[in-house]
Amino acid sequence: MGNKAPGKAHRKGISLLQLTRIFPDDATAEAWFVEQRWPQGVHCPFCDSDNIQERPTRKPQPYRCRECRKDFSVKTGTLMHDSKLGLRIWALALYLMNTGIKGVSSMKLHRDLGITQKTAWYLAHRIREAWTSGNRLFGGPVEVDETYMGGKKANKHASKKAKTGRGTAGKTAVAGIKDRKTNTVQATVIDKTDRPTLSGFVFDRTAPGAKVYTDEHSGYDWVENHEVVRHSVKEYVNGMAHTNGIESFWALLKRGYYGTYHKMSNKHLGRYVNEFAGRYNIRPLDTMTQMARVARGMAGRRLSYADLIMG
Repeated sequence: MGNKAPGKAHRKGISLLQLTRIFPDDATAEAWFVEQRWPQGVHCPFCDSDNIQERPTRKPQPYRCRECRKDFSVKTGTLMHDSKLGLRIWALALYLMNTGIKGVSSMKLHRDLGITQKTAWYLAHRIREAWTSGNRLFGGPVEVDETYMGGKKANKHASKKAKTGRGTAGKTAVAGIKDRKTNTVQATVIDKTDRPTLSGFVFDRTAPGAKVYTDEHSGYDWVENHEVVRHSVKEYVNGMAHTNGIESFWALLKRGYYGTYHKMSNKHLGRYVNEFAGRYNIRPLDTMTQMARVARGMAGRRLSYADLIMG
């Protein structure tokens, strides 16, 4: 089936039944995580030596570095560091969060994985951290837009409704950019939607000379090689000028907000945005490849519970 098939049908997915056969226990999950982290053989996470002694019976740290004399496991120095959850649970959580295109709530993870809701919430945020990536320069053409995240005013208690301002009052701005050539996005929470902020957002993520398409928001006035589509007069496509691609990403993000999470606190909104952008960018890949990509992104990163709740 061609690459334009509805629902990305060209991808090789796996069912829950197949998943449980691939990961029947912690031992098979551990072997898979080891393969993702060290495809060339186990290396010490402290000194990078490959002079490693394997001690299968010495759980939970079955490896010892002969150079620096430190014990470690595949979790050491990753987002799984100090986690008491079995590696099979981590593998199943990766599957659920990669295949749930509108996100997976901590309550669902709690029920599906048989862990507490608090543990599921921390687990999900650690996996979201693996999707974090630095700014990449898009060669273009690119579409740029901004949106606002927050609860619907009509659903709020009267005491919490913003009494003044536009429909964006009390909401948080998020800026996004989509590269048409690679069909990938970047998005981030921003404090303002003024010219320095929005123009700087575009400059930091586009290669020199890249063609940029936006709506008529004045925040993009300083952007070079720039064409505008005028939504204010109901113009949504003008030749090659449109922002339909990035707006489809906003639609997916907001379906996750309203349909799955119901609320994303400002403290953690950036993590949810990273999750949706990261999952969006790897959606053409097979399911196991998606899981492997995120598993590799866990190495070299840490997120303690204290750091998470302190924001």
